[in-house]
Amino acid sequence: MENPEGDPMKLLTPVILAALALVSTPALAQDAPRPAGYLTPETLPDAGLLLPAPPAVGSARDEADRDVFRKTRALEGSPRWALAQTDVPTAPASMIINFACALGADLTPQTAPRLNMLMSRIGLQLGAQVASVKDLFKRPRPYLIQSGPICVPASHELDESPDYPSGHSTWGFANALILAQMAPERSGQILARGRAYGESRVVCGVHSPSAVEAGRTNAAAIVAALNASPAFRADFEAARAEVDAARARGLADDRACAAEAELIAQTAY
Repeated sequence: MENPEGDPMKLLTPVILAALALVSTPALAQDAPRPAGYLTPETLPDAGLLLPAPPAVGSARDEADRDVFRKTRALEGSPRWALAQTDVPTAPASMIINFACALGADLTPQTAPRLNMLMSRIGLQLGAQVASVKDLFKRPRPYLIQSGPICVPASHELDESPDYPSGHSTWGFANALILAQMAPERSGQILARGRAYGESRVVCGVHSPSAVEAGRTNAAAIVAALNASPAFRADFEAARAEVDAARARGLADDRACAAEAELIAQTAY
């Protein structure tokens, strides 16, 4: 797709490269310690009980999901496609960076180590919980049912990870819910960014809308359980102090924020 002068794609490109570079950094992606989660087997929500079954093959909702996949293939190469690629990395460091505009603050693992550790502890359990329920429902990803471009390289690992529920949507919205509690004055912007994480997976062609909605429901259940954990609350307060300090400093460069907000406000599908 042609990018006219003033296209937000030009402003988003540095953000995309920064996020992808973080995920490829061994010290962050591979060498970081794997902390224990906050929830016990008894307090971790059972997504298999919580979530409804995915739409039955051939049902009206299933056909609606397929129709969205077909229509959103036209977004390939667009600024919204580029934002979806920015949202691919799920390392806590990448999440912190990608919520910068929504928070109005620059955060990194170096400036917010307690926040990074908090999100790391949550992500460890969240990933296992989502993988378990995906295996229960075994719904194929949309690009495996009908052909079309996707925003990430196809791989056996991706093919073998089912569609429902979306792990990215669960993770992105869980981050948003937690950050919104830390910065309630920015809750609208933060939650909108969390919603966009899930929608990016539909734009990418790797999840269906129903899987993304299920991810948001799953995220809400997980965060509700976390809020009842004394260990989480203690770490939350320490991380919130880092967020407050970062918000007081503000953003060093907010040139891409207006473009990001415009893309998020648009209906992706």
